[in-house]
Amino acid sequence: MLDDTTAARRGRLNALLAVMLVAALAVLFALAPAGPGLADSAKGIGSPGIGSPAIDLPADVPPVRFGGPEALEIATRGGVRSFDVELAVDEAQRARGLMYRRSLPAGRGMLFDFGAERDVAMWMQNTYVSLDMVFIRSDGRIARVAERATPLSTATISSGEPVRFVLELPAGTARALGIAAGDQVAHRLIGR
Repeated sequence: MLDDTTAARRGRLNALLAVMLVAALAVLFALAPAGPGLADSAKGIGSPGIGSPAIDLPADVPPVRFGGPEALEIATRGGVRSFDVELAVDEAQRARGLMYRRSLPAGRGMLFDFGAERDVAMWMQNTYVSLDMVFIRSDGRIARVAERATPLSTATISSGEPVRFVLELPAGTARALGIAAGDQVAHRLIGR
């Protein structure tokens, strides 16, 4: 059994160790490099956790902040496919999209919400990476997949029918994962 003096010393020692641990963690956190995407997010470009996209934003083009990243799933014949997506839900976000990005990591993407079903036309102006575009109805069913859109092209890519959402993924993702028309997409914005 400990006497009162020894117990008091141990209590002070434990308190001192706790303070030292917190201080050490604070120093490590302050000295650690920014995580993926954090530097871009601070500039209003992209979102934390979406990867480390290299962005060539011209000086005269204002930055745009996107929502997310958020989880999105697609139920395909081969199983459920999961992605982390940024959100483009207002006019400025939808107009910018993935423009000026030099890369888009596997498992990442951008979900465009147009608010209501309508005919949608997308293009690749100022977009340096090839993309698969997944056109999605309000109920979450995929209407059409346009694979491997040509970087920097101003040719329009049509939804083919009224849709509410477009999901942009790295080129080749749809074919590699078996994502096709009729598959079901799940996300908090879809089906509301």
